Amino acid sequence: MSGDTELTVRAGRRSVPVRRADKVLFPAEGSAPAYTKGDLAAYYRSVAAFMLPHLRGRPLMLERHPDGVGGPRFMQKNTPEHYPDWITRAEVAKEDGTVRHTVCDDAATLVYLADQACLTVHRWLSRTGHLDRPDLLVFDLDPGEDDFTTVRRAARWVGELLDELRLPSGLMTTGSRGLHVVVPLNGRHDFDEVRAFARDAAELLAAEHPDDLTTAARKKDRGTRLYLDVQRNGYAQTAVAPFTVRARPGAPVAVPVGWDQLDDPELGPRRWTIADAAEQGRKNPWSGLLGRGRALGPARRRLDALHG
Repeated sequence: MSGDTELTVRAGRRSVPVRRADKVLFPAEGSAPAYTKGDLAAYYRSVAAFMLPHLRGRPLMLERHPDGVGGPRFMQKNTPEHYPDWITRAEVAKEDGTVRHTVCDDAATLVYLADQACLTVHRWLSRTGHLDRPDLLVFDLDPGEDDFTTVRRAARWVGELLDELRLPSGLMTTGSRGLHVVVPLNGRHDFDEVRAFARDAAELLAAEHPDDLTTAARKKDRGTRLYLDVQRNGYAQTAVAPFTVRARPGAPVAVPVGWDQLDDPELGPRRWTIADAAEQGRKNPWSGLLGRGRALGPARRRLDALHG
């Protein structure tokens, strides 16, 4: 049972209270210890320097688990009125009004979200001010079975194609089942252009490796093949943020990795947890990647030439 323990976490210029800090969010399982809300807040404070460059200026969707991973979850888009006024909001139009998304611009906001039992942060691929112009493209490698060998192979194929198209890319574990391949863009293309490019690249790879890869959106059409998912590259769609915790046993974390780590036999989608993800962050495997955003025009011409 958790009591009324309150922890105060210093984050930048602010001291953020974490209520019921001893509440268990991740029960002990196997060799994995239990993790509390206080542990979650401490983790997010420890990775703030690595995580914030991937969050600043982006509307978020927050995955909250008030009773821990064994209880109900809810996905929060709108920022509640009771959130502190120092937390940034982004007013986003929708059909019947607007949504005030939370934006995480500082470490204090990360800690506050941990206090709200937000385990997983899902981010937009565009930023406020240019919501219709993504500056990221994401390939989600979703295996048909829990087979990481297939994921490694698919990641290599995606990476080789992007190299051929002369696009920079970064690799990230998802903390769940697969990997993400992330491409920085210069923000000059709209979502339709970006998703069409991603779809055509995925279809080219699926045609080259039909026994291993598919772009079929319906599960019943995939069989055991890995799904090259590009649907996240749409307006108002989200992808898990680097260094975010996932609602799975052991508190695994989505972590950027270097392409050379793909050969590491210990690599897996849940390789890092809140116990050691900060160590990987200090290695900075995506060094300089976000500053290398490219236009898709030249890559589109090269892709079209490959399609023939």
